[in-house]
Amino acid sequence: MVLSEAWEKYQFDKRIEGYSSLTLKMYGYQFNLLRRYLGDFVMEDVTTDNLKQYLGEAAEHLKPSSLGHRIRFIRSLFKWTHEEGYILKNPAAKLKEPKLGKRIPKFLTKHEIELLREGCHTTQENAIFEFFYSTGCRIGEIAKLNREDINFTTNSVIVNGKGDKEREVYFNIRCAIWLKRYLKEREDEDPSLFITERNPRRRLSIDTLRYIIKRISNRAGIKKTIYPHQLRHSYATHLVDSGAPLEVIQSLLGHEKSETTRIYAHLSGKLRQDFYNKYF
Repeated sequence: MVLSEAWEKYQFDKRIEGYSSLTLKMYGYQFNLLRRYLGDFVMEDVTTDNLKQYLGEAAEHLKPSSLGHRIRFIRSLFKWTHEEGYILKNPAAKLKEPKLGKRIPKFLTKHEIELLREGCHTTQENAIFEFFYSTGCRIGEIAKLNREDINFTTNSVIVNGKGDKEREVYFNIRCAIWLKRYLKEREDEDPSLFITERNPRRRLSIDTLRYIIKRISNRAGIKKTIYPHQLRHSYATHLVDSGAPLEVIQSLLGHEKSETTRIYAHLSGKLRQDFYNKYF
């Protein structure tokens, strides 16, 4: 079996397993890079040294996190090929990801959150901003939501997260007020929660949602780059500041591993005080 054939069968199986289209798109990019470097090789013929040479050259210009993503794809592809019986030995089994230094997530202070609120000029902008901040959702999760997904009785919504896994998240009263105002103003029949302002109406794309947050931040006059995922970091950090248990934050954020959530706990004690003195 050659690489391209293995890739076709691999992605077919992973769709059935529930891999998201975004994950498969990124893996498709990695597949193209691997094929460009080694050609459409026979899977049984490739060696660990071939893969290490490929990764070694990539390591010269990639960040450790990007190199790690490349290694994860290769390991996943060859593991699947081996488990399906197409190759007798897995040459990627012993490939290890580079160690990543622990980075503190970039978050916004509560003062900066208030400045961003003042930067919202329309009902839609207020609704979008409050939904991002009060739910801690990823931008892709928000882009997929429909009006009927919103439960105003419990101020909650079921989102479809990574790995096609559903979870329930909640929004506060401020967010509920702006959402109701926004939805009441709309005269269209589009099922999407957030839509374009111009006709024909259509669901807001991830790029447009990102642009709206950027537009709000420009008006707010905050002299730093603001992006949607920062609101998710801010949501988690402010929950930690308020004493929320990490297991609860993990559930709300949809993290599979507790280690992913635990990084927010590092913003406690002396470190958190340093951030306070810097930003307050």
